[in-house]
Amino acid sequence: MRDLHSHLLFGIDDGCKNIEESVKIIKKASEQGISDLMITPHYIENSKYACKNKEKYERLNQLKEELKRKNININLYLGNEIYITRNILELLKNEEIHTLHDSRYLLIEFPFSNMLADTKEILYELVRAGYVPIIAHPERYRIFQKHPQHIEEYLRMGVLLQGNYMSLYGKYGKDAKKLLKYYLKNHWISFLGSDCHHETNFKIKSLQRKLKHFLKNDKVIKDLLENNFLKVINNEEIGIRR
Repeated sequence: MRDLHSHLLFGIDDGCKNIEESVKIIKKASEQGISDLMITPHYIENSKYACKNKEKYERLNQLKEELKRKNININLYLGNEIYITRNILELLKNEEIHTLHDSRYLLIEFPFSNMLADTKEILYELVRAGYVPIIAHPERYRIFQKHPQHIEEYLRMGVLLQGNYMSLYGKYGKDAKKLLKYYLKNHWISFLGSDCHHETNFKIKSLQRKLKHFLKNDKVIKDLLENNFLKVINNEEIGIRR
């Protein structure tokens, strides 16, 4: 598996507190079959989670050196999970936030309860500027749990979706589990990620069995777990299945 969403860069957000914890969890990820990790620390404007790109790179390089020293073979890439704000384009221009591995793809987080009134306008401006927003864990947002079909407005804009596969295990409640299954069956999810903060069990083998049980399509599963990740880091086009 290649994991598009994780919080394993130490000392930046609510993920790993120190480099030792980062190394411990990444070692577990590698042992369980994850070959590539996108490191996506939270960026929430005007909060304590607003680390700039320069410091992220410094910490990522420290982490890579420590993994190399301990012979832990895994590929790390840098991005952000960006809490939606009206000036994302300005933050990109000022190099305060990071696309996924310097690609056109951006991982965007919404408020869990109430949408910003101009959410669609913000995403439209990003698309018009040449970016591809990826909505992180849409199954967890109350608006989509109440109105699952509302996500189609975003898909028509060219926005992609990344589900947290731990939703399938009930981690975020029965509504999130039900909605992620629904979106997967409709082929609206382009990526599955761990959203790992401190966990050490990535459940990769059981995940593949679980997906086979209700998707019954090896190509779709491979796209979700591997191929679309590679398209992101190579900055290639990803289509939405219909």
